[in-house]
Amino acid sequence: MKKITTSRDLAINGAEPAFEQQLHVGRPNMGSREAFIHYVNDIFDRRWLSNNGPLVQELESRIASHIGVRHCVAMSNGTVALEIAIRALGMAGEVIVPSFTFIATAHALHWQAITPVFADIDPVTHHLDPAAVRRMITPRTSGIIGVHLWGRGAPVAGLQEVAEEHGLKLMFDAAHAFGCSHNGQMIGGFGACEVLSFHATKFFNTFEGGAVVTNDDELAEKMRLMRNFGFIGLDNVIHPGTNGKMTEISAAMGLVNLEALDSVVEANRRNYETYLRMLAGLPGIRVLPYDDRERNNYQYVVLEVAEACPQTRDAIIEALHAENVRARKYFWPGCHRMKPYRDLFPHAGLMLTNTERVANGIVVLPTGPTLDEVAIGTIADVIRVLVES
Repeated sequence: MKKITTSRDLAINGAEPAFEQQLHVGRPNMGSREAFIHYVNDIFDRRWLSNNGPLVQELESRIASHIGVRHCVAMSNGTVALEIAIRALGMAGEVIVPSFTFIATAHALHWQAITPVFADIDPVTHHLDPAAVRRMITPRTSGIIGVHLWGRGAPVAGLQEVAEEHGLKLMFDAAHAFGCSHNGQMIGGFGACEVLSFHATKFFNTFEGGAVVTNDDELAEKMRLMRNFGFIGLDNVIHPGTNGKMTEISAAMGLVNLEALDSVVEANRRNYETYLRMLAGLPGIRVLPYDDRERNNYQYVVLEVAEACPQTRDAIIEALHAENVRARKYFWPGCHRMKPYRDLFPHAGLMLTNTERVANGIVVLPTGPTLDEVAIGTIADVIRVLVES
């Protein structure tokens, strides 16, 4: 790869890109090919492809044990898991969520004729601010969905206090936080339930998939009915439902990737520490820190680009893209600025000043086991040369 030492070396100035192939945020983490093929052969032998097969049951059991909860209900994807959890909890009317999250958090509500009400975030942690949640409560509010962003725990205690004070349901979107802890407790056991995403871009993937984890026996049983059209037995439907089942092939990928978790965490941690070292001292650039007292998956290397930075966030993104580094602007411009919600709530930004400021200054960088120190050094060189030129 090309060494970058001056601004003239940057591809935005006509030079060749530093990387011949693109480096992506969210490149899939994958375990053993041989172990996966073994599971595939078992699937062919059994001819059991879906409908709560043995691999799905094994994956659910192992995830529940890993997190330390009583139930894991595997689903076809994280969005369906959100929708089923919301419906199983009986949420209706209005539900308070952050705007600084992936659009699925809001869509899962709006898709079910529930109004997502956007509350502001803490500008330091990027998490839903309990004080802001309080300001958005109305007589129509039925619940709160907190988001454990970047694999760091949301303010669980503060949100739980608000929920109990106003009689609201509380659940969490934990799509970023598989394998992470908050105040020493594994994420997955907070609120009424927590939703996981196993999409290909996540720390842990099943090709495509998701799950709801909970310690509530009744809620888990309801969600198991709902993901399979409400069937109990062969011919008896006792609850409204949909098709949210995970396939056996997805569960096979999950079982293989569970075995690789420690090596992925170690690679991600090493990359994060390398970025920290190589980007230290740049004006207006901060790498969002992980708390080493917690269990972390280190899946997201997040840069905050402040006004003091000599270059804008968008200029940094443009320079990285020119070098075939597909850095991302998560979660710009915020759900409230996306067309479906901008049309519904044109003035929402007046209540979301922290959200808008944070969304305009975030860069997420590539990481994962396929990235080495040399590549990270080149990415850091692009940023350093641009900022210091």
